[in-house]
Amino acid sequence: MTSSSNRPANPIDVEDVRTRVNAALAAFMDGQSALLGKISPQLVPAADALRDFLLDGGKRLRPAFCYWGWRAAGGAAGGEGIANAAAALELLQASALVHDDLMDRSDTRRGLPSVHRRFEALHRDSGWRGDREQYGASAAVLLGDLLLIWCDELFLRSGLDPAAVLAAKPVFDLMRTEVMLGQYLDVLEPVAGDSADEGALERARTVLHYKSAKYTIERPLQVGALLAGAGPELVEALGAFGLPLGEAFQLRDDLLGVFGDPAVTGKPAGDDLREGKRTLLVAHAMRSLPQADARHLDARLGAPDLAAEEVAELRGLVARSGAPELVEQRIEELMGQSLAALAAAPLADERARTVLLALAEAATVRKY
Repeated sequence: MTSSSNRPANPIDVEDVRTRVNAALAAFMDGQSALLGKISPQLVPAADALRDFLLDGGKRLRPAFCYWGWRAAGGAAGGEGIANAAAALELLQASALVHDDLMDRSDTRRGLPSVHRRFEALHRDSGWRGDREQYGASAAVLLGDLLLIWCDELFLRSGLDPAAVLAAKPVFDLMRTEVMLGQYLDVLEPVAGDSADEGALERARTVLHYKSAKYTIERPLQVGALLAGAGPELVEALGAFGLPLGEAFQLRDDLLGVFGDPAVTGKPAGDDLREGKRTLLVAHAMRSLPQADARHLDARLGAPDLAAEEVAELRGLVARSGAPELVEQRIEELMGQSLAALAAAPLADERARTVLLALAEAATVRKY
Protein backbone atom coordinates (compact mmCIF):
# COMPACT_ATOMS: atom_id res chain seq x y z
CA MET A 1 0.00 0.00 0.00
CA THR A 2 1.18 3.53 -0.76
CA SER A 3 2.60 5.49 2.16
CA SER A 4 0.62 8.45 3.44
CA SER A 5 3.35 10.89 2.36
CA ASN A 6 2.73 9.93 -1.29
CA ARG A 7 -1.06 10.19 -1.19
CA PRO A 8 -2.79 13.12 -2.93
CA ALA A 9 -3.48 15.98 -0.54
CA ASN A 10 -6.83 16.75 -2.18
CA PRO A 11 -7.98 13.54 -3.87
CA ILE A 12 -11.16 14.87 -5.48
CA ASP A 13 -9.02 17.38 -7.38
CA VAL A 14 -6.51 14.85 -8.76
CA GLU A 15 -6.59 14.98 -12.57
CA ASP A 16 -8.86 18.04 -12.22
CA VAL A 17 -11.90 15.83 -11.58
CA ARG A 18 -13.85 18.43 -9.61
CA THR A 19 -13.07 21.20 -12.10
CA ARG A 20 -14.09 19.09 -15.09
CA VAL A 21 -17.26 17.83 -13.42
CA ASN A 22 -18.22 21.40 -12.49
CA ALA A 23 -17.59 22.49 -16.09
CA ALA A 24 -19.75 19.62 -17.37
CA LEU A 25 -22.57 20.62 -15.00
CA ALA A 26 -22.29 24.30 -15.96
CA ALA A 27 -22.39 23.49 -19.69
CA PHE A 28 -25.36 21.17 -19.21
CA MET A 29 -27.23 23.78 -17.16
CA ASP A 30 -26.55 26.44 -19.80
CA GLY A 31 -28.47 24.33 -22.28
CA GLN A 32 -31.26 23.43 -19.86
CA SER A 33 -31.66 27.03 -18.66
CA ALA A 34 -32.01 28.17 -22.25
CA LEU A 35 -34.69 25.51 -22.80
CA LEU A 36 -36.64 26.56 -19.70
CA GLY A 37 -36.42 30.24 -20.66
CA LYS A 38 -37.67 29.43 -24.18
CA ILE A 39 -40.68 27.55 -22.81
CA SER A 40 -41.67 30.43 -20.52
CA PRO A 41 -40.01 33.38 -18.75
CA GLN A 42 -41.87 32.20 -15.64
CA LEU A 43 -39.42 29.27 -15.51
CA VAL A 44 -36.37 31.49 -15.05
CA PRO A 45 -36.57 31.29 -11.21
CA ALA A 46 -36.66 27.49 -11.49
CA ALA A 47 -33.62 27.46 -13.78
CA ASP A 48 -31.75 29.81 -11.42
CA ALA A 49 -32.61 27.69 -8.37
CA LEU A 50 -31.39 24.48 -10.01
CA ARG A 51 -28.21 26.13 -11.25
CA ASP A 52 -27.47 27.50 -7.78
CA PHE A 53 -28.22 24.16 -6.13
CA LEU A 54 -25.95 22.27 -8.50
CA LEU A 55 -23.04 24.67 -8.78
CA ASP A 56 -22.82 26.30 -5.33
CA GLY A 57 -21.16 23.71 -3.12
CA GLY A 58 -21.11 19.94 -3.06
CA LYS A 59 -18.07 17.72 -2.54
CA ARG A 60 -18.44 15.87 -5.89
CA LEU A 61 -17.62 12.64 -4.08
CA ARG A 62 -19.84 10.42 -6.24
CA PRO A 63 -18.44 11.74 -9.54
CA ALA A 64 -14.93 11.28 -8.14
CA PHE A 65 -15.56 7.61 -7.34
CA CYS A 66 -17.13 7.13 -10.78
CA TYR A 67 -14.10 8.68 -12.46
CA TRP A 68 -11.60 6.60 -10.47
CA GLY A 69 -13.63 3.46 -11.17
CA TRP A 70 -13.10 4.34 -14.82
CA ARG A 71 -9.38 4.82 -14.30
CA ALA A 72 -9.14 1.61 -12.23
CA ALA A 73 -10.49 -0.28 -15.24
CA GLY A 74 -7.97 1.27 -17.61
CA GLY A 75 -9.96 4.27 -18.81
CA ALA A 76 -7.87 7.15 -20.12
CA ALA A 77 -7.12 10.20 -17.98
CA GLY A 78 -9.16 13.27 -18.77
CA GLY A 79 -11.83 13.31 -21.45
CA GLU A 80 -15.12 15.13 -21.72
CA GLY A 81 -17.18 11.95 -21.97
CA ILE A 82 -16.29 10.48 -18.59
CA ALA A 83 -16.65 13.94 -16.98
CA ASN A 84 -20.21 14.15 -18.35
CA ALA A 85 -21.09 10.62 -17.21
CA ALA A 86 -19.68 11.29 -13.74
CA ALA A 87 -21.50 14.63 -13.56
CA ALA A 88 -24.79 12.78 -14.15
CA LEU A 89 -24.36 11.29 -10.67
CA GLU A 90 -24.36 14.79 -9.24
CA LEU A 91 -27.75 15.40 -10.85
CA LEU A 92 -29.03 12.24 -9.16
CA GLN A 93 -27.60 13.44 -5.85
CA ALA A 94 -29.23 16.84 -6.28
CA SER A 95 -32.60 15.23 -7.02
CA ALA A 96 -32.36 13.09 -3.89
CA LEU A 97 -31.38 16.07 -1.74
CA VAL A 98 -34.23 18.29 -2.99
CA HIS A 99 -36.74 15.58 -2.12
CA ASP A 100 -34.97 14.61 1.11
CA ASP A 101 -35.01 18.20 2.39
CA LEU A 102 -38.72 18.44 1.67
CA MET A 103 -39.53 15.16 3.45
CA ASP A 104 -37.34 16.15 6.41
CA ARG A 105 -38.72 19.72 6.50
CA SER A 106 -35.12 21.00 6.36
CA ASP A 107 -34.69 24.75 6.19
CA THR A 108 -31.17 24.76 4.80
CA ARG A 109 -28.79 22.83 2.57
CA ARG A 110 -25.08 23.67 2.33
CA GLY A 111 -25.72 26.79 4.37
CA LEU A 112 -28.39 28.11 1.95
CA PRO A 113 -32.20 27.83 1.94
CA SER A 114 -33.43 24.42 0.82
CA VAL A 115 -35.32 24.41 -2.49
CA HIS A 116 -38.81 24.24 -0.99
CA ARG A 117 -37.99 27.09 1.38
CA ARG A 118 -36.58 29.12 -1.53
CA PHE A 119 -39.87 28.81 -3.42
CA GLU A 120 -41.90 29.55 -0.31
CA ALA A 121 -39.92 32.81 -0.08
CA LEU A 122 -40.53 33.52 -3.78
CA HIS A 123 -44.28 33.06 -3.22
CA ARG A 124 -44.23 35.36 -0.18
CA ASP A 125 -42.06 38.06 -1.76
CA SER A 126 -44.12 38.06 -4.96
CA GLY A 127 -47.37 38.56 -3.05
CA TRP A 128 -48.99 35.55 -4.72
CA ARG A 129 -52.27 34.10 -3.48
CA GLY A 130 -52.74 30.66 -1.96
CA ASP A 131 -50.71 28.53 0.44
CA ARG A 132 -47.02 29.35 0.09
CA GLU A 133 -45.89 26.17 1.87
CA GLN A 134 -47.89 24.03 -0.53
CA TYR A 135 -46.42 25.97 -3.44
CA GLY A 136 -42.87 25.46 -2.14
CA ALA A 137 -43.47 21.73 -1.64
CA SER A 138 -44.98 21.35 -5.11
CA ALA A 139 -42.08 23.18 -6.71
CA ALA A 140 -39.55 20.99 -4.88
CA VAL A 141 -41.27 17.76 -5.96
CA LEU A 142 -41.36 18.83 -9.60
CA LEU A 143 -37.82 20.22 -9.71
CA GLY A 144 -36.44 17.14 -7.95
CA ASP A 145 -38.19 15.01 -10.58
CA LEU A 146 -36.71 17.18 -13.32
CA LEU A 147 -33.21 16.64 -11.96
CA LEU A 148 -33.83 12.88 -11.98
CA ILE A 149 -34.85 13.05 -15.64
CA TRP A 150 -31.81 15.17 -16.45
CA CYS A 151 -29.38 12.73 -14.82
CA ASP A 152 -30.50 10.08 -17.30
CA GLU A 153 -30.22 12.54 -20.18
CA LEU A 154 -26.67 13.61 -19.33
CA PHE A 155 -25.54 10.01 -18.77
CA LEU A 156 -26.94 8.75 -22.08
CA ARG A 157 -25.57 11.75 -23.99
CA SER A 158 -22.17 11.77 -22.29
CA GLY A 159 -20.31 11.24 -25.54
CA LEU A 160 -18.78 7.93 -24.49
CA ASP A 161 -18.97 4.80 -26.65
CA PRO A 162 -22.69 3.90 -26.82
CA ALA A 163 -21.87 0.21 -26.25
CA ALA A 164 -20.03 1.08 -23.02
CA VAL A 165 -22.91 3.30 -21.87
CA LEU A 166 -25.33 0.44 -22.59
CA ALA A 167 -23.14 -1.94 -20.56
CA ALA A 168 -23.11 0.42 -17.56
CA LYS A 169 -26.77 1.44 -17.76
CA PRO A 170 -28.22 -1.53 -15.79
CA VAL A 171 -26.04 -0.70 -12.77
CA PHE A 172 -26.83 3.01 -13.20
CA ASP A 173 -30.55 2.16 -13.17
CA LEU A 174 -30.18 -0.24 -10.23
CA MET A 175 -28.42 2.51 -8.25
CA ARG A 176 -31.36 4.85 -8.79
CA THR A 177 -33.87 2.19 -7.78
CA GLU A 178 -31.87 1.35 -4.66
CA VAL A 179 -31.66 4.92 -3.44
CA MET A 180 -35.39 5.53 -3.92
CA LEU A 181 -36.32 2.34 -2.06
CA GLY A 182 -33.81 3.13 0.69
CA GLN A 183 -35.42 6.56 1.01
CA TYR A 184 -38.87 4.95 1.27
CA LEU A 185 -37.70 2.62 4.02
CA ASP A 186 -36.26 5.65 5.83
CA VAL A 187 -39.65 7.38 5.66
CA LEU A 188 -41.40 4.19 6.78
CA GLU A 189 -39.34 3.54 9.92
CA PRO A 190 -40.54 6.49 12.08
CA VAL A 191 -44.19 5.67 11.45
CA ALA A 192 -44.19 1.86 11.37
CA GLY A 193 -41.00 0.71 13.10
CA ASP A 194 -40.64 -0.18 16.75
CA SER A 195 -37.37 1.23 18.07
CA ALA A 196 -37.41 -1.23 20.97
CA ASP A 197 -37.66 -4.45 18.95
CA GLU A 198 -34.78 -6.68 17.90
CA GLY A 199 -35.14 -5.74 14.23
CA ALA A 200 -34.51 -2.00 14.69
CA LEU A 201 -30.74 -2.26 14.20
CA GLU A 202 -31.08 -4.43 11.10
CA ARG A 203 -33.67 -2.10 9.58
CA ALA A 204 -31.36 0.85 10.22
CA ARG A 205 -28.53 -1.02 8.45
CA THR A 206 -30.78 -1.75 5.48
CA VAL A 207 -31.67 1.93 5.13
CA LEU A 208 -28.01 2.83 5.46
CA HIS A 209 -27.00 0.42 2.67
CA TYR A 210 -29.63 1.40 0.14
CA LYS A 211 -30.23 5.07 0.86
CA SER A 212 -26.55 5.97 1.01
CA ALA A 213 -23.77 3.37 1.01
CA LYS A 214 -24.44 1.79 -2.35
CA TYR A 215 -25.22 4.94 -4.31
CA THR A 216 -22.48 7.03 -2.75
CA ILE A 217 -19.52 4.76 -3.45
CA GLU A 218 -20.16 1.18 -4.56
CA ARG A 219 -22.37 1.86 -7.59
CA PRO A 220 -20.48 4.96 -8.84
CA LEU A 221 -17.26 2.92 -8.81
CA GLN A 222 -18.90 0.09 -10.70
CA VAL A 223 -20.57 2.40 -13.22
CA GLY A 224 -17.24 4.08 -13.96
CA ALA A 225 -15.49 0.73 -14.34
CA LEU A 226 -18.17 -0.62 -16.69
CA LEU A 227 -17.91 2.51 -18.83
CA ALA A 228 -14.24 1.61 -19.30
CA GLY A 229 -15.04 -2.00 -20.22
CA ALA A 230 -14.38 -3.73 -16.87
CA GLY A 231 -15.11 -7.41 -16.51
CA PRO A 232 -17.04 -9.11 -13.69
CA GLU A 233 -13.96 -9.74 -11.52
CA LEU A 234 -13.02 -6.07 -11.28
CA VAL A 235 -16.64 -4.95 -10.87
CA GLU A 236 -17.02 -7.38 -7.95
CA ALA A 237 -13.71 -6.30 -6.41
CA LEU A 238 -14.69 -2.63 -6.57
CA GLY A 239 -17.98 -3.55 -4.87
CA ALA A 240 -16.08 -5.30 -2.07
CA PHE A 241 -14.10 -2.09 -1.57
CA GLY A 242 -16.98 0.32 -2.08
CA LEU A 243 -19.85 -1.10 -0.01
CA PRO A 244 -18.14 -1.17 3.42
CA LEU A 245 -16.60 2.20 2.63
CA GLY A 246 -20.03 3.60 1.76
CA GLU A 247 -21.39 2.29 5.04
CA ALA A 248 -18.51 3.88 6.94
CA PHE A 249 -19.14 7.16 5.07
CA GLN A 250 -22.79 7.20 6.12
CA LEU A 251 -22.00 6.31 9.72
CA ARG A 252 -19.63 9.27 9.82
CA ASP A 253 -22.42 11.39 8.34
CA ASP A 254 -24.79 10.16 11.06
CA LEU A 255 -22.34 11.28 13.74
CA LEU A 256 -22.03 14.67 12.05
CA GLY A 257 -25.82 14.91 11.83
CA VAL A 258 -26.06 14.84 15.64
CA PHE A 259 -22.73 16.25 16.83
CA GLY A 260 -21.45 18.12 13.78
CA ASP A 261 -20.28 21.71 13.56
CA PRO A 262 -22.70 23.71 11.36
CA ALA A 263 -19.68 25.32 9.70
CA VAL A 264 -18.71 21.84 8.45
CA THR A 265 -22.15 20.36 7.75
CA GLY A 266 -23.98 23.43 6.43
CA LYS A 267 -26.92 22.51 8.70
CA PRO A 268 -27.92 23.48 12.25
CA ALA A 269 -26.34 21.49 15.09
CA GLY A 270 -28.30 18.33 15.87
CA ASP A 271 -30.37 18.61 12.70
CA ASP A 272 -30.86 14.83 12.44
CA LEU A 273 -32.60 14.93 15.82
CA ARG A 274 -34.96 17.66 14.64
CA GLU A 275 -35.69 15.67 11.48
CA GLY A 276 -36.32 12.47 13.46
CA LYS A 277 -33.81 10.34 11.55
CA ARG A 278 -33.74 6.74 12.83
CA THR A 279 -30.10 6.12 12.06
CA LEU A 280 -27.92 3.27 13.29
CA LEU A 281 -26.47 5.74 15.82
CA VAL A 282 -29.96 6.39 17.22
CA ALA A 283 -30.84 2.68 17.14
CA HIS A 284 -27.74 1.88 19.21
CA ALA A 285 -28.62 4.68 21.64
CA MET A 286 -32.17 3.36 22.08
CA ARG A 287 -30.86 -0.10 22.92
CA SER A 288 -28.21 1.14 25.38
CA LEU A 289 -30.05 3.85 27.33
CA PRO A 290 -32.07 3.18 30.49
CA GLN A 291 -35.69 2.46 29.57
CA ALA A 292 -37.04 5.85 30.64
CA ASP A 293 -34.37 7.74 28.68
CA ALA A 294 -34.88 5.54 25.61
CA ARG A 295 -38.64 6.19 25.73
CA HIS A 296 -38.00 9.94 26.00
CA LEU A 297 -35.59 9.93 23.06
CA ASP A 298 -38.05 7.87 21.02
CA ALA A 299 -40.97 10.17 21.83
CA ARG A 300 -39.19 13.46 21.19
CA LEU A 301 -37.11 12.53 18.16
CA GLY A 302 -38.39 14.64 15.26
CA ALA A 303 -41.09 16.36 17.33
CA PRO A 304 -42.36 19.50 15.54
CA ASP A 305 -41.96 21.62 18.69
CA LEU A 306 -38.40 20.50 19.47
CA ALA A 307 -36.57 23.56 20.84
CA ALA A 308 -32.81 24.15 20.82
CA GLU A 309 -32.53 23.31 24.52
CA GLU A 310 -34.23 19.96 24.00
CA VAL A 311 -32.04 19.19 20.98
CA ALA A 312 -29.06 19.67 23.28
CA GLU A 313 -30.69 17.37 25.86
CA LEU A 314 -31.24 14.63 23.26
CA ARG A 315 -27.68 15.01 22.03
CA GLY A 316 -26.56 14.46 25.62
CA LEU A 317 -28.62 11.27 25.86
CA VAL A 318 -27.10 9.90 22.66
CA ALA A 319 -23.61 10.80 23.88
CA ARG A 320 -24.13 9.13 27.28
CA SER A 321 -25.54 5.98 25.73
CA GLY A 322 -22.15 4.97 24.35
CA ALA A 323 -23.59 4.78 20.83
CA PRO A 324 -21.01 7.18 19.32
CA GLU A 325 -18.20 4.90 20.48
CA LEU A 326 -19.97 1.86 18.98
CA VAL A 327 -20.35 3.69 15.68
CA GLU A 328 -16.71 4.78 15.67
CA GLN A 329 -15.69 1.18 16.29
CA ARG A 330 -17.86 0.03 13.39
CA ILE A 331 -16.35 2.67 11.10
CA GLU A 332 -12.89 1.36 11.93
CA GLU A 333 -13.96 -2.24 11.21
CA LEU A 334 -15.54 -1.29 7.91
CA MET A 335 -12.49 0.70 6.86
CA GLY A 336 -10.33 -2.36 7.54
CA GLN A 337 -12.56 -4.50 5.29
CA SER A 338 -12.64 -1.86 2.58
CA LEU A 339 -8.90 -1.22 2.46
CA ALA A 340 -8.12 -4.95 2.45
CA ALA A 341 -10.40 -5.35 -0.57
CA LEU A 342 -8.72 -2.41 -2.30
CA ALA A 343 -5.27 -3.88 -1.70
CA ALA A 344 -6.35 -7.16 -3.34
CA ALA A 345 -8.34 -5.65 -6.22
CA PRO A 346 -6.96 -6.32 -9.75
CA LEU A 347 -6.81 -2.68 -10.85
CA ALA A 348 -5.49 -1.79 -14.30
CA ASP A 349 -3.82 1.39 -13.04
CA GLU A 350 -1.87 1.62 -9.77
CA ARG A 351 -2.41 5.36 -9.59
CA ALA A 352 -6.11 4.62 -9.20
CA ARG A 353 -5.34 2.51 -6.13
CA THR A 354 -3.45 5.43 -4.57
CA VAL A 355 -6.22 7.92 -5.23
CA LEU A 356 -8.99 5.55 -4.10
CA LEU A 357 -7.16 5.11 -0.80
CA ALA A 358 -7.03 8.88 -0.38
CA LEU A 359 -10.72 9.19 -1.31
CA ALA A 360 -11.56 6.53 1.28
CA GLU A 361 -9.86 8.55 3.98
CA ALA A 362 -11.47 11.81 2.82
CA ALA A 363 -14.92 10.19 2.91
CA THR A 364 -14.65 8.82 6.43
CA VAL A 365 -12.20 10.96 8.40
CA ARG A 366 -14.21 14.17 8.68
CA LYS A 367 -14.15 16.67 11.52
CA TYR A 368 -16.99 17.36 13.91
